[in-house]
Amino acid sequence: MIKYYQLTGILNKSQFGQRLDLALAKLFPKYSRSQIKIWILKGLVKLNNKVKLIPKEKIYGNENVHIQIIIEKKISYKSQNIFLNIVFEDEYIIIINKPCNIVVHPGAGNNDNTILNALLHYFPPISQVPRAGIVHRLDKNTTGLMVIAKTILAYIRLVELLKKRKIKREYEAIVIGNIISGNTINQPIARHKYNRIKMAVNPMGKIAITHYRILEHFRAHTRLRICLDTGRTHQIRVHMAYINHHLLGDPLYGKKFQFLKDSSEYCNKILHSFNRQALHAILLCFYHPITLVKMEWYIPLPQDMINLIAVLRDDFLTYKVKNL
Repeated sequence: MIKYYQLTGILNKSQFGQRLDLALAKLFPKYSRSQIKIWILKGLVKLNNKVKLIPKEKIYGNENVHIQIIIEKKISYKSQNIFLNIVFEDEYIIIINKPCNIVVHPGAGNNDNTILNALLHYFPPISQVPRAGIVHRLDKNTTGLMVIAKTILAYIRLVELLKKRKIKREYEAIVIGNIISGNTINQPIARHKYNRIKMAVNPMGKIAITHYRILEHFRAHTRLRICLDTGRTHQIRVHMAYINHHLLGDPLYGKKFQFLKDSSEYCNKILHSFNRQALHAILLCFYHPITLVKMEWYIPLPQDMINLIAVLRDDFLTYKVKNL
């Protein structure tokens, strides 16, 4: 349960040159300076209707202060010793390569054994960061790169970068059918009208933009590189289903498996047994939230997708030879 209440006031002219957190502690003596610092870092403090994020920022005096305080019932999650494949780490962020078959954040039916539980064990101070530093999510069976914030300030700035579409996220996917050329899907997404675990294209939904280009053609499938402008739940899966090119193996948005004619028994067996969406977050690029240095990470495809591509490639070559 979340409750909101507000603090308002005017800073004194005599406070010119003081640190923001110190000046606010004097204005609102019931609250500690450390508590006020947390509010500032969470983006809850406004001076003259402008959000302030730096506690040591100097004030001028006479500014109108508006603080929206959020009180929410905290849910305590377990710390669990779960392996994290860390690609990069410094004192502000962690980049991980998420494996298949693990949920990012606890939710209905998944109270533990998640990435969040693993983070609480690996770096206990992250419990003080909103959502344990999780800036964006990947679906349970999607693999690849994720960024985690280790501090509140890093979290706030990464969330802001994400909102401004300044975090580049690219994926590789295998979809059903032959796509002729790359394109952009600009279709809003909302919760499915009847099935609440699904999302769907809906004109009343939130804006969602997906760019894709062709990497490789197979006989009855296409390998894509996909780039997101937005990050809606199940966005790639929903958009590819919308253009009738479902992700191979997608258990929620895909279609019932159909055997490929003139393909080997082995090829059909591999296709039939691939029981997750063939989707991998392969590239992540952004300016570091604290150092402002441009950083980029690339993580190769997981072995199951490498094997899948090899089988599809071999099947396509065999098919072409037969039809020469």
